[in-house]
Amino acid sequence: MVGYDGVTALDVTGATEAFAAARVDEDGVMVPPYEIVVFSPGGKPFTAESGVTIKPHRGLDGEADLDTLIIPGGCGLRDPKVNRRVAAWVRAHAPRIRRIASVCTGIYGLAATGLLDGRRVTTHWRFARDVADRFPALKMDSNALFVKDGPFYTSAGVTAGIDLALALIEEDHGLPTALAVARELVVYLKRPGGQEQYSEPLQYQVESSDRVADLAAWIRGHLRHDLSVEALAEKACLCPRQFTRRFTEVFKRTPAAFVEDTRLAEAQRRLSSKSSTIEGVAVSVGFRSADAFRRAFERRFGITPTNYRMQFTRAVRGKG
Repeated sequence: MVGYDGVTALDVTGATEAFAAARVDEDGVMVPPYEIVVFSPGGKPFTAESGVTIKPHRGLDGEADLDTLIIPGGCGLRDPKVNRRVAAWVRAHAPRIRRIASVCTGIYGLAATGLLDGRRVTTHWRFARDVADRFPALKMDSNALFVKDGPFYTSAGVTAGIDLALALIEEDHGLPTALAVARELVVYLKRPGGQEQYSEPLQYQVESSDRVADLAAWIRGHLRHDLSVEALAEKACLCPRQFTRRFTEVFKRTPAAFVEDTRLAEAQRRLSSKSSTIEGVAVSVGFRSADAFRRAFERRFGITPTNYRMQFTRAVRGKG
């Protein structure tokens, strides 16, 4: 992990805590598979935007025997002097590093190396246009939570660094290990949808009195209710056709897709507990039958609810 003054603290600590929480079985003993090393210019302590001071292990000098390099975001990296130093160091060491990732606006440092030219990338939705304008050779996907293109990974804002870290852990050590880390951190292993669910909808909820936008929170609290287009349109005091058009404009997906995304995300959380049956979980999040729930879950996540629960349980048992 590369640090510098003006870094976003959670970009550093979110990913590092995920890696630090990982455990793998070595001859019956659960051991940490990662060694975390934090670098900074001159090896000096650096202060995050929030005022938190972080003490690094090493400076940006000499050789570095690294498997994975992560560049966190923050206003400091948009300082030309800091950016040049970080980018030069990354470019010099990149040939000997298996994979390189950026969190949030850490892409400013990674893109400046030229290593991302022609590759698909993402960053925080608020900075996506600026990054695309500054680095026109990039293929910006402003909605993805994280993107892999060859040995390079880029991720969206702040907590998406945790999503990325979980994906890297799963890539290295398998699904059960990543599930155990997700449970330890009390986060979803794989969040449904993209940045749109965290940017545009929340913006409407905070800044607008739009009655369609207000439905998002209501839907999450009433998953067992009738959430058909007709029922939601009536609640919004609109005709179904007008409601569907307006909802899709706000959330960039149809009402049906939004409802299914929300139900499946909540089902993932409830499956982590063994106190409910698969049928009980299906009913509790609003599916009409267990079969319909199983089909939707497997279509979305590529695994059945039963196998998901079994892998989660094994992962937690192994971690203990």
